[in-house]
Amino acid sequence: MAVIIFLGCLLGSIALGLPIAWSLLTCGFALMLYLDMFDVQIMAQTLINGADSFSLLAIPFFVLAGEIMNAGGLSRRIVDLPMKLVGHKPGGLGYVGVIAAMIMASLSGSAVADTAAVAALLIPMMRTANYPINRSAGLIASGGIIAPIIPPSIPFIIFGVSSGLSISKLFMAGIAPGIMMGAALMLTWWWQASRLDLPKQPKATLQEVWHSLSSGIWALFLPVIIVGGFRSGLFTPTEAGAVAAFYALFVALVIYREMTLSALVSVLIASAKTTAVVMFLVASAQVSAWLITIAELPLMVTELLAPLVDSPRLLFVVIMLAIMLVGMVMDLTPTVLILTPVLLPLVKEAGIDPIYFGVMFIINCSIGLITPPVGNVLNVISGVARLKFDDAVRGVAPYILTLYMLLILFIFFPTIIITPLKWIS
Repeated sequence: MAVIIFLGCLLGSIALGLPIAWSLLTCGFALMLYLDMFDVQIMAQTLINGADSFSLLAIPFFVLAGEIMNAGGLSRRIVDLPMKLVGHKPGGLGYVGVIAAMIMASLSGSAVADTAAVAALLIPMMRTANYPINRSAGLIASGGIIAPIIPPSIPFIIFGVSSGLSISKLFMAGIAPGIMMGAALMLTWWWQASRLDLPKQPKATLQEVWHSLSSGIWALFLPVIIVGGFRSGLFTPTEAGAVAAFYALFVALVIYREMTLSALVSVLIASAKTTAVVMFLVASAQVSAWLITIAELPLMVTELLAPLVDSPRLLFVVIMLAIMLVGMVMDLTPTVLILTPVLLPLVKEAGIDPIYFGVMFIINCSIGLITPPVGNVLNVISGVARLKFDDAVRGVAPYILTLYMLLILFIFFPTIIITPLKWIS
């Protein structure tokens, strides 16, 4: 009965148009009434405790770093370097988009922000060069969802806090699959570009390449600092967020000098708004997660799927299919917050590596960001590229297929993720 109440309230609230955070609070309210333990003070205290985590401090820092990079000229220089290196190839702007998305992913960790930044720079150039705009937009959107995989990743931070797993290990485990996702997208674009007569950009001279490298080296040095700090144990993910924000601010104000004080105020306000939305969502999910545990919903799910525990691979396939379906209609963050406390006990009981599960969970949810009917990143690229939603769906379809094929590969060959993690760690 508790499952019916939870799902009924959640789906009903979403259908009524309530924001996800308020929908989760509604679910918590309903479960408290069902369990005959309603107390406003308990709900308020749990809501506060949900956001009271040192690890979650990394989120506002990385959000701020991403906003500073977009406003301070770092993002533009990150795009400019691959433009000089591969822009002259057939379909070169597509390769530039994926490479830029991967570099941006190692700086901000937000799929929506990275997609918007790269698309705003490249889509007008692709349109001017007579690229098929729906396929170009689909490629940029697909590259944007690498952001939750390559560290620093905001979804990995949220998953780590929800599960109690090491965020640093999750970050390190995301490097190899994130790079492979970028490579798979470029391979798919190469196959498409080879069938089209796409114009080439003028080849950059060595002097232009050197100028672009020397100008962008300050921006490119940021992921080295972040990943190097994790790898050496110099700082935690939260401290890395503070370092990233300070470094980006220093470069934008002192080195590039493209950010004014008035622009900085706008950046701080935008970062505060984004952080408030995410943190309220996390706090609201904590209320539901606590009541889910009290109502023993994880135990019910475990009992339901108990026959599959002796076959971990089959169980994992079933879990991935369930996450894929949920990810098509729900955003990444609430999916992680709702399903993590339900699925993780079952995963551990089946003997599946929880770090591997976390990476696969986030990859699956990330693909959902470009999958209709919802697809937040798909909506972003539609707006930036001024495309109808249907045209954007057709453009992104080949890349969705490629990413799901890669996901299947990761399912049946988990060592692709686990082995690089052991080497990196």
